[in-house]
Amino acid sequence: QCLFMELILVICIILALCCVFYVSYSLLVIQFLRNQVMRKALLLVNLGTPDKPTYFSVFRYLREFLTDGRVININPLLRFFLVTFIIVPFRSFGSSKLYKQLWTENGSPLLFHTKELANKLDHISDYDVYYAMRYQKPSLKKVIDKIMRSNPDEIIILPLFPHYAAATTGSVFQEVQKYISKYWVVPKITFINQFYDNKLFIQSWAEKAKKFDLDSFDKIIFSYHGIPNSHVDNVYFDSMCSDHDCEIAITDENKFCYKATCYETTRLLANELEISSDKIVTSFQSRLTNKWLTPFTDEVLEDFSKNDVKKVLIFSPAFTADCLETIIELGVEYKEMFLEMGGEELEFVPSLNSSDSFVQALSDIVSKR
Repeated sequence: QCLFMELILVICIILALCCVFYVSYSLLVIQFLRNQVMRKALLLVNLGTPDKPTYFSVFRYLREFLTDGRVININPLLRFFLVTFIIVPFRSFGSSKLYKQLWTENGSPLLFHTKELANKLDHISDYDVYYAMRYQKPSLKKVIDKIMRSNPDEIIILPLFPHYAAATTGSVFQEVQKYISKYWVVPKITFINQFYDNKLFIQSWAEKAKKFDLDSFDKIIFSYHGIPNSHVDNVYFDSMCSDHDCEIAITDENKFCYKATCYETTRLLANELEISSDKIVTSFQSRLTNKWLTPFTDEVLEDFSKNDVKKVLIFSPAFTADCLETIIELGVEYKEMFLEMGGEELEFVPSLNSSDSFVQALSDIVSKR
């Protein structure tokens, strides 16, 4: 009788496992069929680039960029006058020379890598993958029109900025909303506003870093694109960034603060690479005025030169594609400056660009939206 009861129990367990397998399999089939029926579009958005490394192309790009109210948030008339008649005419001369240094046989590195990234994602995902630039070409307006004509059930918007900032991700959202709201039928819209803490994203950067002998460098800088102090202060309703210890930890109050998420990215990368905290520095580059986030990367390098720091490695985790700020500013200008001040070596870790690990990271980010 005991043997009979054990046999019955085994049969029940087997039947239960079969039921679990059947239900799980059925759900997977249903989800698969649903995905086959539902048409989904994934739109990758990067910042933008001039069409050519010429004065007038750079002029058009900078004018569109700097007249964005989320980039320079002052009186619109004052902004238009300053940008159109003072800043851009003079800045375009120097910038066009730098873009000529940057340009390759494939054109702009940022545009080329974004296009390649979209193509790779398109091959491994269930989505129709598109790419656009917030400024210049391919324009958001034209790409969104192309997507809408395909009549998708859902559009996933993924700005290629790991950290939320009003001047980047916020600007993309505002522009996308402006164009999509003009259509009679609006599909489901999913907007991914940041992904700096995605594990595969961090591992993608670690994979790039491991190509360098990290132990051979005296210091490692994590350099992020700077933004005005006022931009991070505006994140908070009743306080300022300086009230929230953004350099120390992410909290519910500062989770959308650019400064806080940059410092958190440094910690995540340092932990992944097992770099001691006394060897790393978080800094900010590309400032326009001294009222931007500090410390400034160039001043950090200057301080290093005065304190017998000879070998430096720089990450720039805010940039997912190599561009003027990484290749020229870090790889040429800052390197020359550091060597002239007595440093011996300055190397920068290339951006993720269209690496296979970054493609997998973006696929994971979209699947977890």
